[in-house]
Amino acid sequence: MSEKRAENAVADRLLSEARKRTAHQQKAPTGRGKIAMIVGIVALVASPISIAGWVFGLVTLGMGISAVRRPDQAKLAKIAIALGAAAIFVGTFFYTLSISMR
Repeated sequence: MSEKRAENAVADRLLSEARKRTAHQQKAPTGRGKIAMIVGIVALVASPISIAGWVFGLVTLGMGISAVRRPDQAKLAKIAIALGAAAIFVGTFFYTLSISMR
């Protein structure tokens, strides 16, 4: 009987550790993915100023690519990558527009 308790104690300990790891992995996404998305929004807003759109867009792309490797942040990272690319395109559009208006 004491052997069963010892086996159960080990199994209970392992089970509780596994539950803690699972709960830790299922937390709400924070970190690089969220920061990359925020920087992407700033990049898109600042993109009519061409150089700001390019710089923030490139920073957003870099942060998004580094954050997409984490499964819990992949969705936010993909959104950030799209925002960064859009900021670069909008910045390029306004740059060419300003050159053609001269």
